[in-house]
Amino acid sequence: MQGPFVLAIDQGTSSTKSVIFNSLGEPVARGVEPLKTFYLKGGFVEQEPQEIYANVLVSVKKCLEDFAEKGGSPGDIVSCGISNQRETFVIWGESGKPIYNAVVWQCKRSTGICEKLISEGYSDLIRSKTGLLIDPYFSGTKVCWLYENNNRVRDAIQAGQAYFGTIDTWLLYKLTGGKRYLTDHTNASRTLFFNLESLNWDGEILNELGLSGLHLPAIQPSASQFGESYFGGLFEKPLPITAMIGDSHAAAFGEGCFEPGIAKATLGTGSSILMNIGNAPKISSQGMVTTMGYSTGSHVEYALEGVIVTCGATIEWLKNNLGLFENSRETEEMAKSVSDNGGVYLVPAFSGLGAPHWDMNRKASITGLTFDHTKNHIVRAALESVAFQIKDVITAMEADSDIVLEQLMVDGGLTTNGFVIQFLADLLEKPVVNPALQEVSALGAAFLSGLQSGVYASVDHLTQLKKSNATTVPSPQNGLVKKSYQGWQEAVGSRPVLIPSEQN
Repeated sequence: MQGPFVLAIDQGTSSTKSVIFNSLGEPVARGVEPLKTFYLKGGFVEQEPQEIYANVLVSVKKCLEDFAEKGGSPGDIVSCGISNQRETFVIWGESGKPIYNAVVWQCKRSTGICEKLISEGYSDLIRSKTGLLIDPYFSGTKVCWLYENNNRVRDAIQAGQAYFGTIDTWLLYKLTGGKRYLTDHTNASRTLFFNLESLNWDGEILNELGLSGLHLPAIQPSASQFGESYFGGLFEKPLPITAMIGDSHAAAFGEGCFEPGIAKATLGTGSSILMNIGNAPKISSQGMVTTMGYSTGSHVEYALEGVIVTCGATIEWLKNNLGLFENSRETEEMAKSVSDNGGVYLVPAFSGLGAPHWDMNRKASITGLTFDHTKNHIVRAALESVAFQIKDVITAMEADSDIVLEQLMVDGGLTTNGFVIQFLADLLEKPVVNPALQEVSALGAAFLSGLQSGVYASVDHLTQLKKSNATTVPSPQNGLVKKSYQGWQEAVGSRPVLIPSEQN
């Protein structure tokens, strides 16, 4: 193993992953600990704040044990970076004890509040200042819901004794024994409270939402000195925490989205697409949100983000509900077994359509079926829908930013499907690059931490590190793909026959 080393903690919704990276950006030790999530009635989703912190310590302990088995010592670790599930937040009191459970980003409890704010005309104010949509996805409206519906939270805010923090802030507070109350630009930019121009909390928005009495953490660059911790006695000397960043932003940084025109797409159950747009914010008119990309010292990079609701989940539906195949690995050959989609299109609006369409009342549908078609055409249409949706988002981002996509970095489970990746490269007419690393969010946090602590010399140095990237280039004969995309645009704009949500 080649030191020095950086510890990265990726605190996610379903688990915490801890990874130790060497000076070449290679993972040398890992530890994973599952995390329990409470899915309650009414679309409420919560986690226990103290359990999140305990979960992190167990994950780090497992990682250090793996490191020791390979001959490593905790003393060789220079610094720590934290990436975290975005939008999930905790509110605690002056004693440091949570007043309420952590409210998870998936929670839909504030739908009614969002509708009320939109009807009262707050959309333009929020969008122009924060770059975000009024949506339950973001933290702010769920804080409003707690203020209106929970006496303990309301009383604490009114008394000026309530402390808000996204998960990075909560972990830092716990890890430092309550000494440090901070967040970074990326996490702040997901709250509905953050002003993209001033890079600080927006007093007007807080006043309009009735939350002026809420304590908010100080904001620092993603790579900066956040504090130090013994991690519950796992280290003999306190380890500096030199980076905090939201997980999707960390993934983009880990995959090398350092310059304008480089984007990343996570091909998971859904998809988060982030494209670097440079050092100035640009408010979208195409259904994107504007957010912070990352920040180091006085340097900031902004990004446009598009969220696709359904990607890999479509393939799981075909397997579990329709029984078209037994293993998702079969889908690549099924799609390749037919020369084209035969005019069949699957619009995967099982939970509505996300960016850039934002039609959350839309239902899933299949169009173009005849007796000549087989299940292979349906499978191909499902896989193509992943690429079509990404193309929609990238096209919107290019229109918003006046920046042409240079290349797309991809991660997530669907990246193993060669048909999807080649189809995507042909459709975008740009290289699609797969870093083939599962822990890209952890890598981004490690890179930022190492930049601050001196393990990595510069961003330029990061681009020179050896990587096992697999690059898929567009095929010159992509006329069929372009024609297929025209059919997709018609399908999205049409009113096709609905497909059932489950088998009868």
